[in-house]
Amino acid sequence: MLWPLKVYFDEAELKRLTQWARERKWTKSQAIRAAVRALTHGSGEDPLLELSGDIEGLAADVSKNFRRYLDETFSSRRPIA
Repeated sequence: MLWPLKVYFDEAELKRLTQWARERKWTKSQAIRAAVRALTHGSGEDPLLELSGDIEGLAADVSKNFRRYLDETFSSRRPIA
């Protein structure tokens, strides 16, 4: 069950939240829930979550299209001499 929570933001905070969520095609609620989970998880609960927030600027669909982004970043072909 989800419980409602009223949160107040100043204009700058709301603008940053809105932009961050829009870039990832998330709702503001999804972004806030993810932030709360990241801030409140116990140390060592999940090593992958420890990396959360370490890399900024990734495409919103990177998990869905990981192979494509990897192929664009690295090439397995030998360089032409």
